[in-house]
Amino acid sequence: MPIINVEPRTRAQESTNAIERMYITMRHLFNRGFYKPMGVSGESLRESLLTIRPEIYGSIAEDKIELSGLLYVMDRLPMGIEECTYINLTSDEGYSGSHFKAIVPKKRRRNCYRIDKHQMNIEITRGRSEIYDILTHLTFLMIESHKIMKRVIIGENGNTTRDWNCLEDAVQKKKLSQEEKEVAITHTANILGRTFEEVVNVYDDFATPHNPNQFLSTIYHLGLLGKREIMDEQKRVVTFSPVLRERLGHHIHGDRWATRIKKHLIDHDLFDRPLHIISANLHSVMNSIYGPKALKTEMEKKGRMEVFASLSNDAGKKNRDVIKKMALKNGMQELKDESGTNIDVQIFDTARFQFEQVGFCEDSFRESGTDQKPVIIVMDYAFGEQAYETLDELLKPYKAGKDDYKMMNIKSISIMGKAGILEGEKGDIMVPDAHVFEGTADNYPFKNRLSKKDLKTDGLSVVSGSMVTVLGTSLQNKDVLEYFYNSSWRVIGLEMEGAHYQKAIQAASKVRRSISKKVKVRYAYYASDNPLKTGHTLASGGLGLTGVKPVYVITEKILEQILENSVVKPVAPDA
Repeated sequence: MPIINVEPRTRAQESTNAIERMYITMRHLFNRGFYKPMGVSGESLRESLLTIRPEIYGSIAEDKIELSGLLYVMDRLPMGIEECTYINLTSDEGYSGSHFKAIVPKKRRRNCYRIDKHQMNIEITRGRSEIYDILTHLTFLMIESHKIMKRVIIGENGNTTRDWNCLEDAVQKKKLSQEEKEVAITHTANILGRTFEEVVNVYDDFATPHNPNQFLSTIYHLGLLGKREIMDEQKRVVTFSPVLRERLGHHIHGDRWATRIKKHLIDHDLFDRPLHIISANLHSVMNSIYGPKALKTEMEKKGRMEVFASLSNDAGKKNRDVIKKMALKNGMQELKDESGTNIDVQIFDTARFQFEQVGFCEDSFRESGTDQKPVIIVMDYAFGEQAYETLDELLKPYKAGKDDYKMMNIKSISIMGKAGILEGEKGDIMVPDAHVFEGTADNYPFKNRLSKKDLKTDGLSVVSGSMVTVLGTSLQNKDVLEYFYNSSWRVIGLEMEGAHYQKAIQAASKVRRSISKKVKVRYAYYASDNPLKTGHTLASGGLGLTGVKPVYVITEKILEQILENSVVKPVAPDA
């Protein structure tokens, strides 16, 4: 029998398998109802994460502690979670009406509640992607916790190093002088396997208004709980509430969210008008429409993009208020979320635009009758699978009575998002022609009404090709991404919602037929990071002013196409 030579698996294949194992494991643990992250039940998650070695978690597989990854994770988990032995993932179960005060992480819109000294509850209202995101971050946190513990325990009797004892003393003080702070940083740097300078560079990024020395507290409590797990067998536990396990996947929050929007449209006689849905942030559309008139003098002096950039900082609050006040008087309505999706909505009734107050596409549809003037629905960013839940519910007919269904007059759906780029720099623009869903055989080609030519602008590069919709940005590594980039998939970037949006659009137009097959679809992304470049990952920091220009270039092109395509030309009278 001939000997068959089997090629060794590549790093990309190993990482892909590890990602699949990780998600299978997370689903299993969710169905089980609880697990111990550093116990036998959490071992598969830890091993998979260490195999993947995601770029965002930097030196996770090394002995030294990862600082940028730790900051990234702590910004997305509730303050104080490093002190908790019990972490309970729940549905929206009424805690907002209790004495518990909601804790909202810096970079994630989710409500969390500190139940007592040992327990943190995290509300899950955005679907499975949110669970995957949290469990991945918790796994990273536990791994780093045990790395700290291993560096501070001497021998088997639980004695600790002098560095640890000095850190403990510093954490117990309410206030530290500059000298005491630098002494504490010196000892902490030894514990972390980092230089004094590296720790100083991230120290203030962890600071909070209540605790400028939060970095020391975070490291101490991570190490303390790791020490207790090893020495005292006090294992940390993650649980999933019965109500969460029962509700997940049933679109409860998405249904509430979509029904409220449709009812608002009906109540304001907007439901039968041409409707255009935009998924984007909640400032660029409003600023693009009203900003040129509200801040006309300032824009003439400084330039449009410079003024838009200034709106994102504290000094720009006054100008933001000026624009918003004008918007609310000239056709914009706000729907603050009450459903638990954490997705606010703006509705723009273009029939109420007063052209002396509106600075964008003033003449493009003056001749249209009111019933033909578009209504623009802007929804804030969804998160992962939540994109399917919300858009799927929004595109369904409105049930006005037992057998009375009202179809929505959807004309276009536009998605503007931020994504990781594989062929370019932060701030560049990606125009996809298909979404490939990672870990599945699903792919979604579509006709994009936006093109490279539409978005070509001085100072910005525009690339086109396929986008990969990933199960979680925190699980990507260079090997997998380089495979997607260099293979025939022609992938130019990665994001978390595109395939989910397209799944909802295709279901509504081709299967349910609740919207027209001719609905126009637009997708464009601006690059928030390049995970293939060291120092350019999401953990390296935000876009800052780099993101302003691509955001407004994309927004204005979407608006231009919506409004110009809404022109109703007068019909010549019969001869």
